[in-house]
Amino acid sequence: IKEDFEIIDKKQIPTAAEFKTEGKEKTEEARWSAPILSLARKASENLALSYGSALKSASLVGFIAKPVSTDSTARTSARLHTMEERSNLMNMMKLSIKILIQSALSLGRTLDSDFPPLQQFFVVLEHCLKHGLKVKKTFIGQNKSFFGPLELVEKLCPEASDIATSVKNLPELKTAVGRGRAWLYLALMQKKLADYLKVLLDHKHLLSDFYEPDALMMEEEGAVIVGLLVGLNVIDANLCLKGEDLDSQVGVIDFSLYLKETQDNDDKQDGGITAVLDQKHYVEELNRHLSCTVADLQNKIDCLEKTNSKLQEELAAATDRIGSLQEEQQQLKQQNELIRERTEKSVEATKEDTKVELDTYKQSRQGLDEMYSDVWKQLKEEKKIRLELEKELELQIGMKTEMEIAMKLLEKDTHEKQDTLVALRQQLEEVKAINLQMFHKSQNAECSLQQKAEVISSFEGKTTEMMASMKQMEERLQHAEKAKQAAEERCNKMKQELAGRLDTCRQQMSQLDSKCSTLEKELKSEKEQRQTLQKELHQEKDATALLKTELQQMEGLKKELRKLQDEKQQLEKVCEEQEQALQEMGLHLSQSKLKMEDIKEVNKALKGHTWLKDDEATHCKQCEKEFSISRRKHHCRNCGDIFCNTCSSNELALPSYPKPVRVCDTCHTLLLQRCSSNSS
Repeated sequence: IKEDFEIIDKKQIPTAAEFKTEGKEKTEEARWSAPILSLARKASENLALSYGSALKSASLVGFIAKPVSTDSTARTSARLHTMEERSNLMNMMKLSIKILIQSALSLGRTLDSDFPPLQQFFVVLEHCLKHGLKVKKTFIGQNKSFFGPLELVEKLCPEASDIATSVKNLPELKTAVGRGRAWLYLALMQKKLADYLKVLLDHKHLLSDFYEPDALMMEEEGAVIVGLLVGLNVIDANLCLKGEDLDSQVGVIDFSLYLKETQDNDDKQDGGITAVLDQKHYVEELNRHLSCTVADLQNKIDCLEKTNSKLQEELAAATDRIGSLQEEQQQLKQQNELIRERTEKSVEATKEDTKVELDTYKQSRQGLDEMYSDVWKQLKEEKKIRLELEKELELQIGMKTEMEIAMKLLEKDTHEKQDTLVALRQQLEEVKAINLQMFHKSQNAECSLQQKAEVISSFEGKTTEMMASMKQMEERLQHAEKAKQAAEERCNKMKQELAGRLDTCRQQMSQLDSKCSTLEKELKSEKEQRQTLQKELHQEKDATALLKTELQQMEGLKKELRKLQDEKQQLEKVCEEQEQALQEMGLHLSQSKLKMEDIKEVNKALKGHTWLKDDEATHCKQCEKEFSISRRKHHCRNCGDIFCNTCSSNELALPSYPKPVRVCDTCHTLLLQRCSSNSS
């Protein structure tokens, strides 16, 4: 079977006799080195035997195994051979881990990729992972690499996804072996190599696709090696993957590292180990704190991205709402203009109607004034006639003393005339009641018709004048009755004198009857005029009711206009509030963008900047002056580059350092600008 070990010269392989002589000479070693040396001897003896057999077979047959007599003996020998290989690899892993931890603690600094014990540790770990691997056949040929089982860690442990993506993104790596070595480097720098391998061992049913049943990773030795790898969490490693050729490196175990004398420096280093351990613990806590801060920053970035997406969606929705609101505003404006035009037309029509009605009212007033002037003239004529009658009655009263005999005949006539007078009084009372009703109706019309108060007041004045004239008529009738009573008293004395003048009195009475009939006719005409006036009043009331309904409609239109104006104001307020909200959201977006840029720059500062080595820099990066004994080298704690004292004399507090540290001039100006932008 073809092995993965490199063939070297026989001179380079130490023999068992040499190891024994060296063991006798080094009996004075410390207690802790005794078990390590014993393990190294066993491993070296086993490896020497295996290398010797491999060299003989390679030189003679070319890696062809000797034939075996029977299958059982072959199987037993194969099992024993695999068990020896597993024990040898486990012992070598113990030795490499022990020496790596001791050498790292003695140095007291982060380990580079050029550190020999670290290189030998990766070589031994690679041999352990390659032990018992199955060969996969492809179109190109046979493939046998340990990167296949390491890819399972990404599925089983999501924390290892960053390592897998970074390994796949490296353009320099072209083979599976180089990718596997890069994966081991990154896992060691994260201090999670033991955790990832433990996850693989917990899922052995998945490893059976890649390893044989008697492989080291499938047996108990794999769990022991994972337990030993936990001790490597004390070590800090800074391994650069860009400049190294991981594909073509040859994995050869150098046994000379494990056989050096380390007893002289042990006494000196015991006192400093405790201090170095304390410093390492402090640095680990700082690294954990930084990792926590980086995770928090990444979470904040995700939250800010989510909030930005939400804000963008809200902005789109707000713009849509603003567009719909603007369309509604335009529609409302058009409706308002239509309503205004309609109201203006209706107002103009109502104004024209009111003008026509006023003209008709003026014309009716003029006719009524003419009618009242005619009535006044008739009343004046009646007054004159009544005065003449009173004079004639006084003459008749003087004559009644002479007409006592004729009065008996006249009494019957007087009774009949009294009946007529009673009827006339009743008619007058009815006229009074009608006048009172008209007065009350006019008062009600005054309350309901304020705009036509002048017309109604003129009618009331005319009715009051008619009432005064009627009262005067009643007073005159009372005086006539009193005169009649006096005449009756005198008639007793003047009966004899009135006998001759009865004919004249009868004629005069007939004239009076005719005048009374004319008065009755005039009263009837006045009643008819009042009825016509009542009809006109009813018509005016109907017109006023129509005007009131039109006024109510106008008030409703005014209320609708007010409501529309209020809705306009509310919509304008909503638009203003939305504009303010958009401005505030723009400010929040700008602030969040600034925070995102700051966080990205911090992440770049934490990830992208590398710590430049002292040997790599010979000139100052800013002023480009050569370093010397007087001009010393100084690291910038922000970018990691090397500057002189004048170009890096500033100090600022950084998130990765609790106290103010040295910063170059360019980083100082950039950090001050960020602080000023964040404060603003």
